[in-house]
Amino acid sequence: MIHQDKEVKSTKNKAKPSCCCSHDEPVHSHNDGHDHEGHDHEHNVEGSFFKLFLPSIISFVLLLIGIGFDNYFPQEWFSGYVRIVWYAVAYLPVGLPVLREAYESIVKGDVFSEFFLMCIATIGAFAIGEYPEGVAVMLFYTIGETFQGMAVNKAKSSIKSLLDQRPDEVHVLENNVAIKVKAKEVRIGAIIQLKAGEKLGLDGELLSDSASFNTAALTGESKPDTKKKGETVLAGMINGNTIAEVKVTTAYNDSKLSKILELVQNATTKKAPAELFIRKFAKIYTPIVVYLAIAICLIPMLFVDNYVFSDWLYRALVFLVISCPCALVISIPLGYFGGIGAASKNGILFKGSNFLDSISTIQNVVVDKTGTMTEGVFKVQEVIIKPEFNKEEILKLVNALESRSTHPVATAIHNHVGVIDSSIELKNIEEISGHGLKAVYNGKELYVGNFKLLDKYLISYDIDPSTIVYTTIAIAYDGKFAGYLTIADEIKEDAKETVSKLKSLGVKLTMLSGDKNNVVQFVADKLGITKAFGDLLPEDKVNKVNEIKAKNETIAFVGDGVNDAPVIALSTVGIAMGGLGSDAAIETADVVIQDDKPSKIAMAINIGKQTKKIVWQNIVLAFAVKAFVLILGAGGLATMWEAVFADVGVALLAILNAVRIQRMKF
Repeated sequence: MIHQDKEVKSTKNKAKPSCCCSHDEPVHSHNDGHDHEGHDHEHNVEGSFFKLFLPSIISFVLLLIGIGFDNYFPQEWFSGYVRIVWYAVAYLPVGLPVLREAYESIVKGDVFSEFFLMCIATIGAFAIGEYPEGVAVMLFYTIGETFQGMAVNKAKSSIKSLLDQRPDEVHVLENNVAIKVKAKEVRIGAIIQLKAGEKLGLDGELLSDSASFNTAALTGESKPDTKKKGETVLAGMINGNTIAEVKVTTAYNDSKLSKILELVQNATTKKAPAELFIRKFAKIYTPIVVYLAIAICLIPMLFVDNYVFSDWLYRALVFLVISCPCALVISIPLGYFGGIGAASKNGILFKGSNFLDSISTIQNVVVDKTGTMTEGVFKVQEVIIKPEFNKEEILKLVNALESRSTHPVATAIHNHVGVIDSSIELKNIEEISGHGLKAVYNGKELYVGNFKLLDKYLISYDIDPSTIVYTTIAIAYDGKFAGYLTIADEIKEDAKETVSKLKSLGVKLTMLSGDKNNVVQFVADKLGITKAFGDLLPEDKVNKVNEIKAKNETIAFVGDGVNDAPVIALSTVGIAMGGLGSDAAIETADVVIQDDKPSKIAMAINIGKQTKKIVWQNIVLAFAVKAFVLILGAGGLATMWEAVFADVGVALLAILNAVRIQRMKF
């Protein structure tokens, strides 16, 4: 039995870097600690569909009428200042917001923003008399921006609606009468009456004998979960077909669902390398293209005989429109956010897109045995106590000592022995990491743990522990070996499938455990794991992980998120199993698997790989199209219309590609 020191790896909230255009503001930004510069697509995409597009509709109608007067039914009065004013009025509904954004960016010191590029390009078009094209460029840019903002909002709201399953009101029992109360106002200790089909609003303890709950909103698992009296039930669970009563144990804002919701909403504060690169790239890239545009306009006058300023200015303006980095800066964060959403839908929580990126390159998965590949629900199989000891007394002492431990083994012993004898007074209780527990009773020392504990205190025993397949709990009292208990743990039903899936992904699997080596090898053989090590202390696990790291290979460690904290700290990605059962797991790990299923390990890796694939598709698409049209624009072969496609068109294509990950099945 391994009792390890409990450490918690702190989560590092990285501040969001400022950039020329910020398209991925998190829903909650209170963790950030910085003023966000740049452009947020959310601020101008609230309201009805018609209201959102009303400025674009006005500009579009005026533009069409103007083009009609110019080309199809010319009017004498439509010339000179009248024509200029007409197109200026058509420009203002879509141009003014962008001009304001450009001004605000310049005031903040961010001169070379996308708004600045669009303003130069469109005002320049007016300056050389290309009024329809000036209006068209700003119109299609605004339409593209609105669609992009809608896509970002949809991705974020879908995740929020997926996770925020709490009802606004609950029925609280007062004098056996159910009264409807706002969930936020319910106090700890109140009793909620949950009717069939209702969602639970707060975490609590089930008071009814049993109840069946749909946990799909929390875990992605459609199979109903039956809870018994005294077990924990969580906000967001949907009651089955009987009325249930639940005693509230946690405040509304402190529920597991609230923490999970906050975790996912703030996941965008931790950026993947690709996001950070694109942001840094955009800050360097944008001023460069402005200077290149100036060069395209002015340098040819030194070498071209029939140089016409307006022609080369037009080419420079086209170049500026094409060069806007909007497609990259919006589609890449949206791709990662889509991956986080797809994972959340399947009961896998990523604490940031950096972990989504890291898990896609994992070469080794190192798993703990108990609670990861096995159920972690132990049952006592046999009790062997030496004849010279009173069996009943020894078991009562063991039960009393183990009640001080949170290890699953302690629960198994308690379930077997029964109620703890309150008359037993233990003194000098001490937990020896990786060995077990010791205490003093009636002036005599009591030891309960693995056989290494007895070796440590030089207590001899007359059996060979390696011959026992099950987990063994050794007992010593008054300096003598008193006997042992054997405890068995069941292998999870999808554990074997997990091993197969990880192998198919080309990932190497290793199992580490503090349990007896022969028990570990027995489980490993059943699952098809070739590398498995038992009898490990916490420092031994660290050494094993360091051996893998020495090969310069990436590692994901999967454990309970608390006892294995030193190993999680060393790993590339730390994954906690059973996030719904442990607050510490949510705090410690980089990735939390909510429903305790090891098969989700392979799913998390696959989601990471698919997300990275989509992100790089968008990067290649944007660079390839922009490079091609930039060359055409510099050579005078591309007009403003091609420039609009290279900017807005590519951005929309990239967004459509990014959001499709939320519809994939893993």
